[in-house]
Amino acid sequence: LFLAVCAVGIGGTFQYGYNVSIINAPTQHIHKFLNETWSSRYHKELNPDLLTFLWSVIASIFSLGGLCGALIGGSMAIRLGRKGALLMNNVIAILASILMGISFPTGLFELLIAGRFLIGINSGIGLCVQPLYIGEFAPKHLRGGLAMGTSIFLTGGILTGQIIGLRELLGGEKHWPLLLSSSCIPALAQLLFLPWFPESPRYLLIDRGDELSCAKALKRFHGSSEYRREMEDIQRECFALDGEKPKQPWQLFTDPGVRWQLITVIVMTMGQQLSGINAIYFYATYVFEQAGIMAEKIPYVTLGTGVCECLTALSCVRSNYVGRRYLIIGGYLLMTLWCTVLTFSLTYQDLYSWVPYMSMTCVFAFILSFGLGPGGITNTLTAELFVQSSRPAAYMIAGTVSWISFFTVGMLFPFIVNGLKQYCFVVFLLECFFVAAFIFLVIPETKNKSFLEIKKEFHKLNFGRNA
Repeated sequence: LFLAVCAVGIGGTFQYGYNVSIINAPTQHIHKFLNETWSSRYHKELNPDLLTFLWSVIASIFSLGGLCGALIGGSMAIRLGRKGALLMNNVIAILASILMGISFPTGLFELLIAGRFLIGINSGIGLCVQPLYIGEFAPKHLRGGLAMGTSIFLTGGILTGQIIGLRELLGGEKHWPLLLSSSCIPALAQLLFLPWFPESPRYLLIDRGDELSCAKALKRFHGSSEYRREMEDIQRECFALDGEKPKQPWQLFTDPGVRWQLITVIVMTMGQQLSGINAIYFYATYVFEQAGIMAEKIPYVTLGTGVCECLTALSCVRSNYVGRRYLIIGGYLLMTLWCTVLTFSLTYQDLYSWVPYMSMTCVFAFILSFGLGPGGITNTLTAELFVQSSRPAAYMIAGTVSWISFFTVGMLFPFIVNGLKQYCFVVFLLECFFVAAFIFLVIPETKNKSFLEIKKEFHKLNFGRNA
């Protein structure tokens, strides 16, 4: 089980975290490449406004690709299987790496844009299919811990990208094309290791009707002495679905049996993206400068934020013991607290010499709190709230909401910061508080429950007195 999570994660959410992270390091070098390419092609200087536009396209086209990946990820998982979809996804990542790698020697910045779009598609598919696959092969009592592999590999990708992007490694002027094309390495690693593991047992029995292959897969994942209990659980779910085919996303919106599950997933996914984590990273450099850290040392201090997220994701494996509900509510309430403290500390930054260090502490504490709840549990809950026929469509909807929120925050955030300054955190603390209240009132505990048991928990919410 542990090796399967590693084989799935290295080409899944690791790619997303890695490619979000590595684009920050070569910003100035890509600006220079765009200027030189434009000058040699058109024999005139590149207009600064056009340079800003081209850079914005290179950075944000990743989000558009992610949205496209989220829209097709569920369909791929249904047609090719969970494992098959992940293997095919690596072909997209390798093609993207080639395009980004040859953009500099060929002098075609258009290839860089195309490569970023394709690696966005790869990340969108990975974010959709990886938690789906892990959630389906994990035994009920270990589902929470194993599903945290999604978050662990995502934060591991961010940290790895921060390290590889240091100017002493591949972040220098000569090596930035290698940095952007290095995403082919996780793709090749998954192509090498993932074929050794079986397809999702639930997919094999419920979607394909192949009981023999399901039993073989369960024996591989759970052991020959433990697989029968899980087999019975899958058979019960198969019987309850009564041959129901996988649903399309639009069918979920008209199905009263999943109304509150769908509302919950949309609220949690939007809450995760709009929680203020992007604002924290934006303000981190300013906070570190105010604390007296020299500008050239800040990239190394920023590594601490990546280490924070990684450590929290690893500690969240204990969600199997504590429970998802307590962790996600606690995470959002702690984020509300740190937003409040950070608003005050940024307002009175110059009043006392120790205040900048309080701001610095708040940055790390907020990131730890995000990893404790929203960052780690959201994907786990999405897998647990739906039965087999609805799960791929639910991930497509969650992925679409996530990427649209990610893109919206990227577009609107600079205006929010310029308009509200440090008071932007008041907006985020209110959002965190209301999401915590929603989860407290709506979501039941899902720890150690089967998918059918969780469905029954929502039955009264969905049908009220008619239940």
